[in-house]
Amino acid sequence: MSESPQQDSRQPESTRRPWGPAAATGIGSMPGTDAREAARTVTGAFEAPEHLAHLPELPARGPGADMLGRTAGLLAELYVHLEPSGWRISDRPGRDTRRARAWLGEDLDALEEFTQGYGEGERPRGIKVSVVGPWTLAAGLERRNGEAMLGDHGAVRDLAASLAEGLAGHLADVRRRVPGAVVVLQLDEPSLTAVLRGSVRTASGYRTHPAVDRAVAESTLRELLAVHDGPTVVHSCAPDVPLGLLRGAGADGISLDFSLLTERDDEAVGEAVEAGSTLFAGVVPASEPESGALSDPAGSVGGVRSLWRRLGLSPGLLTESVVVTPTCGLAGASPAYARRALAHCARAARALADNPQ
Repeated sequence: MSESPQQDSRQPESTRRPWGPAAATGIGSMPGTDAREAARTVTGAFEAPEHLAHLPELPARGPGADMLGRTAGLLAELYVHLEPSGWRISDRPGRDTRRARAWLGEDLDALEEFTQGYGEGERPRGIKVSVVGPWTLAAGLERRNGEAMLGDHGAVRDLAASLAEGLAGHLADVRRRVPGAVVVLQLDEPSLTAVLRGSVRTASGYRTHPAVDRAVAESTLRELLAVHDGPTVVHSCAPDVPLGLLRGAGADGISLDFSLLTERDDEAVGEAVEAGSTLFAGVVPASEPESGALSDPAGSVGGVRSLWRRLGLSPGLLTESVVVTPTCGLAGASPAYARRALAHCARAARALADNPQ
């Protein structure tokens, strides 16, 4: 497999990319409110060393445990509070910021408990942690006037810098709690496509914020990804993920809902894979199918095999370049289905490795 210019070929493969072959992982969110149960479920489903356990998010606990509030709690010298319209920047830390930090601390305690020994063994284990990326955060957080931070270039720069500083501390905390494990950073950017298209609405709903220049979007992502000296992934479960932009920003992996790919994405997918990017392919439904039954594991990854054949890529590259995931977070699923879905991801990854043709 070739390497992209951003990757350091001097790093051992197991450290640069601690997943695979035949790897699976989750996206981030899980149902319920019990941090220990969520950590137990995730580490149990992905107990094999080729898989990536992840730090669960439990938005059902309420404000501060949701995607935006959780990441806003990490910001350095920027604070938030909750308004009826959403999360808004504050002058000082208040109850909502403290609650977000408390929920995250509880999640980290549970992760630490269930990942003992992850730094031991011949192959280092990977731990994936997720934060909202700068563009989705800018589209979702309000300035004091109620408009999104996205509408003020200076505010976006300040937000990205604050996130970078807070993220560095968060990653250091994870490394301290799970010594020896390889921490994988995932940026969640579901709003990135809308930001690039200029389709994020203003507070009134009558207008949209101007489209952000792709070069600006890429450089901002690149600067944030550079905060982490380990493997990085960018996730979006929206249509039309800008694969080339994310690859240019230096992401080692691109995580997406595989069912949303169309043939017009083929060229960008092929270029990314050939450049050394890993495709985190969301092929297992994030909510229980109406029939109640999941496809057999081999059937779940049938579309991935078809894509590989269509692109003319080597079957031997398949399990090295694909990590199997749910299509998106599992917060809306039942706890029983979430357990089934994660276990199914692991089985589907094995089916892909056993028969890549």
